[in-house]
Amino acid sequence: MNLLEQTEKLQQYLITLKDKFEYSEPPENKKDREFFLQVKQETEPVYELLNQWEQSALEAVKNREVQVHPHQVTSTRENMELMLMHSYYIDARRKRYMELNNSIHYVLDQIHRELSQA
Repeated sequence: MNLLEQTEKLQQYLITLKDKFEYSEPPENKKDREFFLQVKQETEPVYELLNQWEQSALEAVKNREVQVHPHQVTSTRENMELMLMHSYYIDARRKRYMELNNSIHYVLDQIHRELSQA
């Protein structure tokens, strides 16, 4: 999967996670093992994709295929990981959640736009 496809897939996950955050109830017991295992199973593919995306994006930055700073790529991965957990545990304020969401969208949209024009 190339960087453009990875970016598009992450953009789709971002929309799904935001919906989950906005329309789901927080878990009754955040220490429930079943809930933890469900979250782990559902988020594992996203974590794998995020790691692949970060490597691909950093390589694209190095080769000057996209005009973002390497720090933006790393921060986007970290923010997406935070968002993943906040989406399931619903333990962040809406304002903070939306700041993470907008930050991730900004970088993903920029990379998507530059790769689509190439």
